[in-house]
Amino acid sequence: MEIERINENTVKFFISYVDVEERGFDREEIWYNREKSEELFWEMMDEVHEEEGFVFDGPLWIQVQALEKGLEVLVTKAQISKDGSRFELPFSEEKLKDFSLDEQIEKYLDQHFFENSLDSTESEENETVSFVTYFQDLEDLISLSKRSLPEGIQSRLFSMDQKYYLYTEYSFKHFSEEEVDNMISIILEYGVESGRTLEVLEEYGNEIIKENVFDVLKQYFN
Repeated sequence: MEIERINENTVKFFISYVDVEERGFDREEIWYNREKSEELFWEMMDEVHEEEGFVFDGPLWIQVQALEKGLEVLVTKAQISKDGSRFELPFSEEKLKDFSLDEQIEKYLDQHFFENSLDSTESEENETVSFVTYFQDLEDLISLSKRSLPEGIQSRLFSMDQKYYLYTEYSFKHFSEEEVDNMISIILEYGVESGRTLEVLEEYGNEIIKENVFDVLKQYFN
C-alpha cells in the first residue's frame, strides 16, 4: 500500500487489487459485503496510523475512488465549528461538490463516521472519554497490567484480525484530564492507538475479557 501525507489533516493512500487479495479479501466482495469492507478499511487505517502517525480521533471526510488497478482513498479530518453546530472541512463547497463516492461505500462510511461523531458528543455529555489500543503480542498487555494504573478504569479486551484490542473508558468524575492523558500515555508505551470503535469490536471481534482487564491479567499471569 502506498501512503502519502498531504498535510496535518489529510492523508491519501492507494491499495492495488493485488494487495487487497493478498490480504485475504475478494475484489468484488469489498464493495458489497459490509463486514469485509469494514475490516479492510480499518486494517488500512491502522497501517496509515503506524507509518504516518495520522491520528483519526474525530469526524472524518473520506473520498474513495475506484481506479483500474486499485483503490485511492483520501481521508481528511473535519474540524468542529466553535459553537459545535457543524463540521468544517478544509476545502470550499465547490470543491466538495466535485467529490463523488460509490453509493455503497458512501452509505457505509457516512453511517460509520456519523455514528463516531455522535459517540464523541455523548461521551462529553456523560463526562467520559474512551480509547482503543491494539497489541500484536499478549506479552505486551501482560507487561502493561503490571504498571501502577489507578482503580476506576473501565476496560474490555477483544481479539480480532490476529491482534488484541484493549478498550478503556475514563470518567471525569474520577479522573482529571491530566490524569487521563497520563494513563493513555502509559498504555501507548506498550500498544498502538486504533481508530476502531467499541461497536466494531463488539460486532466483529471476539471478547476475551468483559471487564477489569488489568486485574484479570495480573490474576492469571502474576
